[in-house]
Amino acid sequence: MKTALIIGASRGIGMEFVRQYRDDGWRVFASARSEDGLAALRELGAEGLKLDVTRVESLSGLSWQLDGVELDVAVYNAGVNSERTTGLAPVTQPEFDRVFHTNVLGAMQVAPLVLPFVDAAGGTFGFLSSRMGSVALMESNGSWLYRASKAAVNSVVKAVSLEAQRATCVALHPGWVRTDMGGENADIDVQTSVAGMRGVLARAPAARETHNGGFYNYDGNALPW
Repeated sequence: MKTALIIGASRGIGMEFVRQYRDDGWRVFASARSEDGLAALRELGAEGLKLDVTRVESLSGLSWQLDGVELDVAVYNAGVNSERTTGLAPVTQPEFDRVFHTNVLGAMQVAPLVLPFVDAAGGTFGFLSSRMGSVALMESNGSWLYRASKAAVNSVVKAVSLEAQRATCVALHPGWVRTDMGGENADIDVQTSVAGMRGVLARAPAARETHNGGFYNYDGNALPW
């Protein structure tokens, strides 16, 4: 039985990853911060892990909870949006800390703990990023705090890929998805986004030489940093 770990799975894209992998018969570990979130994940058949990626003490038990497990796929999906801004709007320290603690510090704290379990299986470690984090593709400076956090996530993914022994590490743009974060006017539904990203994750190990440390759209197309 193949095994997946979804970090940040209580709603939206994360929960859809859980649903699709479980529908395909995978064993799935999935994290949430609240008891209600964990209950919803367990209803889908996942093994729930109570986890707050912004708190070191919460992460301390993750390794022993995964002891002996080999992960074919791990996905760091935990993330928050910033306040929507236009131009070079001032950023407060509390807002900076809120966004960077979850999007960047969380990824940097989770990655060293999870990578050995993905390495053991020669699996794929995916990190939810955004096209908004691409410096090369930037045509607007709206929501510049969120953009900066996702550019930092891309740097984290590249750094993790250099540490990976057998795992393939990729940054993923899910598309503009109709979720609480993306809004009802977004381009695609969550099922399409997740199915596409699962395809990228599934193909990555066979193309490790070119994919490790890469940045990919949900449809499989490579994106520039």
